[in-house]
Amino acid sequence: MNDTTNTLLESIEIETGPEPKYAVIWLHGLGADGNDFAPIVPELQLGELGPIRFVFPHAPVRPVTINNGIAMRAWYDIYMADLVRREDADGLYASQQAVQDLIARENSRGIPSERIILAGFSQGCAMALQTGLRYPEKLAGIIGLSGYLPLATQAKEERHEANAKTPIFLAHGTMDPVVAFERCQATLEALEAMGYSVRFKTYPMPHSVCLEEIRDIGEFLREIIT
Repeated sequence: MNDTTNTLLESIEIETGPEPKYAVIWLHGLGADGNDFAPIVPELQLGELGPIRFVFPHAPVRPVTINNGIAMRAWYDIYMADLVRREDADGLYASQQAVQDLIARENSRGIPSERIILAGFSQGCAMALQTGLRYPEKLAGIIGLSGYLPLATQAKEERHEANAKTPIFLAHGTMDPVVAFERCQATLEALEAMGYSVRFKTYPMPHSVCLEEIRDIGEFLREIIT
């Protein structure tokens, strides 16, 4: 179903059964929308875990500088291919609040934060890390695919102790031409330096998702969903 409230991002929701006990909020990449990862739900093969609600929100439409100012769905603006030399802090913090609002909605529907996983691809990965590290209540886990840690310097100061021990799954394609592999390596080093437990996986692929990666995500979810 689609959420059409004014205060929350519109989302696609898929429930694997009635009265879900866990929720996965999955954030898409630049220029895509919530439909992008909705087909992944059955491929994760999580049937034995009981009912789970998957939430695939649509990012706001905004001009994106690196794409000649063309308006598209984006969690924040991107100014240059380097990604981190100049960052859209205002956009990142605004989308962080939007994701936090989605978490709050799940809380209001009976799913506590400790049973919520944040996942994302590319820009969505950046937002999962941006939000998850700072969130003031324990989350079940964070999944970051083909992305990077934004505002890394601020993250060190702004991260919340509540998620200091939250498991993180980080994955990247070794041939990624969009988010350079070095960005992922820098993210891994930064997270480990801050003491986070990170499961790091690489795949011989470009800026995409592969079957082996989906299987690894499913395994990770089966470990953290109890």
